[in-house]
Amino acid sequence: MSNSNIEQPERTVSRRQPWLWIPSLYFAEGIPYVVVMTVAVIMYKKLGVSNTDIALYTSWLYLPWVIKPFWSPLVDVLKTKRWWIVAMQLLIGAGMAGVALTIPTSNFLQYSLAFLWLLAFSSATHDIAADGFYMLGLTSHEQTWFVGIRSTFYRLAMISGQGLLVMFAGYFEKSLGVTSAWALTFYVLAGLFIGLLVYHGLVLPKPAEDRSQAATSFASVLTEFLKTFESFFAKKQIIPVLAFLLFYRFAEAQLVKMASLFLLDERQAGGLELSTTQVGFVYGTIGVVMLTLGGILGGLVAARQGLKFWLWWMVLAINLPNVVYVALSFSQPESTLAVNLAVAVEQFGYGFGFTAYMLLMLYASQGEHETAHYAICTGFMALGMMLPGMASGWLQTQIGYQNFFIWVMIATIPSFAVCWFVSIDAEFGKDAHRGETP
Repeated sequence: MSNSNIEQPERTVSRRQPWLWIPSLYFAEGIPYVVVMTVAVIMYKKLGVSNTDIALYTSWLYLPWVIKPFWSPLVDVLKTKRWWIVAMQLLIGAGMAGVALTIPTSNFLQYSLAFLWLLAFSSATHDIAADGFYMLGLTSHEQTWFVGIRSTFYRLAMISGQGLLVMFAGYFEKSLGVTSAWALTFYVLAGLFIGLLVYHGLVLPKPAEDRSQAATSFASVLTEFLKTFESFFAKKQIIPVLAFLLFYRFAEAQLVKMASLFLLDERQAGGLELSTTQVGFVYGTIGVVMLTLGGILGGLVAARQGLKFWLWWMVLAINLPNVVYVALSFSQPESTLAVNLAVAVEQFGYGFGFTAYMLLMLYASQGEHETAHYAICTGFMALGMMLPGMASGWLQTQIGYQNFFIWVMIATIPSFAVCWFVSIDAEFGKDAHRGETP
């Protein structure tokens, strides 16, 4: 009787609190990722860094997400996931402040990149802790119910980062100058994360299951960790799956690094010479909205007829709309409406086509250790984005925007090729089958 009385209030508190922390936690998860992957690209362009260096160095920042599965056992063993969340938000805030401090210096590229590395590793670790805490802090029913909420607020972080944040910097570029405007933007981000860590330190629940394991358990955790890798690479069709993970987004990985630079670059260099504010609007609002709509539609149709039925339509959707950049580079339209429409088409296609990638990762992760196997898949996803992206800036500099976007269309061929070799259960993804997926 006594135990029941003790446990019940804890469970009641846990059920009352999710609305207090899930939205803010997943907003906090999305912001540093979009800052590292997108905002930093725009910032460096405005600060005069070459396209070659921007693509190379910002692509390297994918590395923490590539190797994230390798240190995830440490997050399970050392401290609580609640502790990791708050600690990583402190480091993320420190990284933001470090970028702000170094932007005005003469060696800003080297120094700011060092802090972006801190930001990237802290963000990847925060992802591990937040996703683990989500499962510990909620019942299975609550986890299902709130999955849409966490996704929504992660996407809001994308809009805030790619859109509002870039527009904020663009607004102050006019009055403060480029350097001061971007320093101010990162100071604001640092303040945001200090506020978030204080807030989460107060409102995050303390589930009984969220506890650090004894140091003696590390050997057993490591053994289990190695078993998960062994079982992953022993899966049937693992070679076609890995090829899919690495090459399905081969063209997109190159395009994503150059697209915003193309919009910002001078017309004499082949770009469209949009302002920072205009780029923030097109990618952060229209782009994200169309990306979301494409993803929703992709999920709906896959649930009706399965991934296998829609796979070829999705690979077409993620690749063929890239042709809009070929058209933009040759026509260099003055109208921002034309640019907005082109980006809307490309992002909608990307959202729809990316559904196949997400479902394939779920399909490849089925069975024992599905959570760990999914994390390994995300590592390969990051690797597939990192390697092609590194050379994209150099290639564009050598051949110009027009030829680069033509090359991007040629680079879609591996995406189609890998789809031939992946064998997918015709029922996977359908409503009747969804209960069997992670």
